[in-house]
Amino acid sequence: MINAILAVTTQAIASSPTVIDIAQKTVDTSPNVSYVSTIANMIGGLLVVISLIFVLAYIVKRLNIMPNHHGVIKTVAVTSLGQREKLMVVELNGQQYFIGVTGQQISVLDKLEQPVVVDSTTFANKLKRAKEQQ
Repeated sequence: MINAILAVTTQAIASSPTVIDIAQKTVDTSPNVSYVSTIANMIGGLLVVISLIFVLAYIVKRLNIMPNHHGVIKTVAVTSLGQREKLMVVELNGQQYFIGVTGQQISVLDKLEQPVVVDSTTFANKLKRAKEQQ
């Protein structure tokens, strides 16, 4: 009886298609896909994503969702002392403070009586002056 079951099972396995046969039939029966249309779809999708990024950036800029530099606290000057340590002069409601900033804390070192004036010329202005002097 066991021999009969083994014989029937062996015949069923031998006559059934293997995974490789099914894959070959699937590959052989699939329609030919044009590589040009695939690349065109990819480039089209890329252009849509890039244009969406620019549209969203424009909307964020127009609606002022991002905070701007016209806040109450202004950074007047910064000097780095190390990897995480800085000395800063900040202005709050017209009063300037000299503070120390580390990775763990912020300490007020001095309340400045006379405001610090920092030359706010940009690199572009300095470059123009250098060209004019030549």
